[in-house]
This record gives sequence, structure tokens and C-alpha cells, in this order.
Amino acid sequence: MPYSPRKERILIVDDSTTTLEVLQRNLTAAGYQVFTAVCVAEAIETLGATQLDLVITDLKMPKVSGLDLVRHIRENFKNTEVVMITGYPSIEGAVEAVKIGAEEFLPKPFTDEELLSAVQRVLDKLKVCRSGRTGPDQVVPVYRDFFGDSKVMHEVFVAIGKAASTSATVLICGESGTGKELAARAIHYGSARSSAPFVPVNCGGIPEGLLENELFGHVKGAFTGATESRAGFFHAADGGTIFLDEVSDMSLAMQVKLLRVLQDKKVCMVGSNKARKVDVRILAATNKDLRVLVKKGLFREDLFYRLHVITILIPPLRERGEDILLLARHFVTKFSAELDKSPPRFSDKALQSLRNYNWPGNVRELENVIQRLVIMTEEDVIEVPDLPSLMRFSALRKTGFTRTLAEVETEYISNVLASLDGNKTRAAELLGINRKTLREKLSRIEKPSS
Repeated sequence: MPYSPRKERILIVDDSTTTLEVLQRNLTAAGYQVFTAVCVAEAIETLGATQLDLVITDLKMPKVSGLDLVRHIRENFKNTEVVMITGYPSIEGAVEAVKIGAEEFLPKPFTDEELLSAVQRVLDKLKVCRSGRTGPDQVVPVYRDFFGDSKVMHEVFVAIGKAASTSATVLICGESGTGKELAARAIHYGSARSSAPFVPVNCGGIPEGLLENELFGHVKGAFTGATESRAGFFHAADGGTIFLDEVSDMSLAMQVKLLRVLQDKKVCMVGSNKARKVDVRILAATNKDLRVLVKKGLFREDLFYRLHVITILIPPLRERGEDILLLARHFVTKFSAELDKSPPRFSDKALQSLRNYNWPGNVRELENVIQRLVIMTEEDVIEVPDLPSLMRFSALRKTGFTRTLAEVETEYISNVLASLDGNKTRAAELLGINRKTLREKLSRIEKPSS
């Protein structure tokens, strides 16, 4: 689905709540999406969480001045313009504001027309600057459910666009469920290899003894039962892209073999002494910190440097602001269409609960939760009681100290499993334990001691 920006976003910064209310009302009426902040610290927090087109800031404010905010914007946000306003107009102040990066300087009092004209001039200039840019920043590739409108996701989309324009190896990092494979697919389908195969491989889901055979294939007679030659994933991806998910789960022995492929661009099938050249782009992903694994001797340093030519970090859902609600509405529409039913809407309190939840399973957890809600909800509105229990207020959970550790663990495991539709492999991964440990814990839950 193509990405398209929303209407212009403006942040107003002023320590006067009266000024904020008046400016917000006028700019909202003019069709802009408006945010407000009563101090520079609050403004910086909003800048970090939201892609903004324009900041309108007062000059004199307590603690940190508007001039410091302008400097911060100019040194950190090249796609955001600034209009300075002040009740203490002076030539020196105007010169200083423009010198450090403000596009307009408005002395108070000013009319609504003067404000809107200044805003329009600045935004028109911003559009001209953006339209004159060339390169991958102009194209934001997305794939299926991989999209967002938060500042951090804008940065990810730009990185994906740049990665798609090259043939370099890419390492995609992020927690489980953030969409690392979707990012890899976006890179592949936005690249010159888009018409060639995209082959995903879950390195953690293939037993160690079989991984080499799956990746590189084998020749006839290589081992007992090898009655014919069979190509591996690298051969299947020839001309295209192979995506090695959870590459950190590879053994050191397999890491050596992968390093050789990266260096020589050749693959040697199991049981053969002859290497075959392949034209494959490698994208890798991990939910672990490879630098830590390198220090522990669990991941080869030379392979690490080969993989992270370009590194893209997919942020967790809890850091994506209003993307949570954007994705929730998207999934409601998607699953309602699949069930041929009218999409229910969320109550304001239900939306707030979704927004406040920490989403340990990230977008995958959100998608599963919404799918279940669409299936199970008969009403036109999804209310807070319809949400999973972990997202609802609990007096006992709020006050704490009333349950044993085992009871807390039991509730958490049960909710994680419910959010993942009972998928034990994903649940174990999210909980940071192996499947055997999860089975043991589940057996204790199902058969509590008397």
C-alpha cells in the first residue's frame, strides 16, 4: 500500500495557556493538525515522538528560551520549519531568531490573517524544498501491514528506501513481533531484485543438524537417504534475496560456512567438493544484541561486521505513539472485511487502554488481539471489558503485594499465550525461555498443587 502523508502538523509552544488556546483554535479551523506545549522540554518530547512540519514558538519562556528551541530544531530536525512569536519585539531579537533558523518572526499582537499568512508562506517554502529533493528519501516503501505515521517509523522507511537502492547486506534488529520480516520484504520488493525470489529462512526453527542441508542443499549419496540431489535455499534465492531470520541462533560452525558464502559468493552443497557461484543478496535479522554475543564468544566478530553493512532498527510498538491506534483501526478493517461484517469502532476508553498497554509482543500481539476482538465482539462498539484482562484495570494488580510470585507468573504466561493464539513457540520466544521450560510451567499451571 502506498504511503501518503497527512495534513500539515504544527506544534505551538508558549507558556501562556490563553495564547495556546487561541492559536490552536485558529489553526485547527484552518485545517491544520495542531499540537501544543507549555515549555521547551515538553516541545522537545513532542518533536521526538511526532513528525512535525512547523513549530510556532514564543521567544521568552521560563528556564529555556525559544531561541534555544530553534537551535535544537535546526540541529536535529532538517524537515521542520520554525516561526518565532514574541510580545517583546526588538530588531536584535528578530535578527538572532532568523540567524539561527526561524523562517518568520511575528511580534505580538498579530491578527489571524498575519498568522495564517506567515504559516502558509513557511509551509509553501517547505513543500518546495521537499519537492526539490532527489534520492531514496522521496520514496517510502511499505509492505502489507508494515506502515506507520510516527517519527521513528518515518526514519525506518527512509532507511529501507536507501537499503533498497543498494545491493549491500542489511542487518535488521528489533524485538520479536516488530515486523522484521516485513521490513526485509519491503527492501526486497523495493529493489532491482523485486521480480526475483524472496526466500525467508527461520534459522532458529531449523534443527542445527539440518540447517546446513536446508541452506546449501546436498548431492546424491551425501548421506543415508540422499537418493537424489536437492538444491538448498541459497540456490532457490539465486538472483533474488535470502532473509536469514534469527541469525544469532546459528552455531559457530554454521557461522563459518555463512561467512564463506558472504566472502566468496559461492555455495558448496553437502557431500560435494565443488562450490557453485550464486547471485544472492543476504538480509539478516535478530532480536538479540549481536555485539553482546560477540563479546561472549557466541557470535563471530568477522561475520558480525559482514552482516551489519547497513543496520536498521525496528522500534518496539510501545515507542511508536499513535501508530498503536492507527494499526488497531487498520486491523479492525482488515479482519472485518475477511469476515464480511461491519467493522466495530473503539470507545475512547478502549483506545486509551490500547495506547497505555506496553505491548510486549509488539505488532504481532496487537494483530492477534484485534483479530480475536473482531471475531468475538457482537456489538458495534468495542469497550474496555472486551479487551484482554491484562489491558484492563485491576485493583489487586494496581495495589500489588496481594498475590504470590507464582500467581503473577501464571497470569502473565496465560495472557501471553492468549495474545498469541496459543502459539507456544512464539510465547516461549517472547517470555525469553525455551519450549521445554514453558511446557514445565504450563504443566504446573494446568495441575496446581493441592
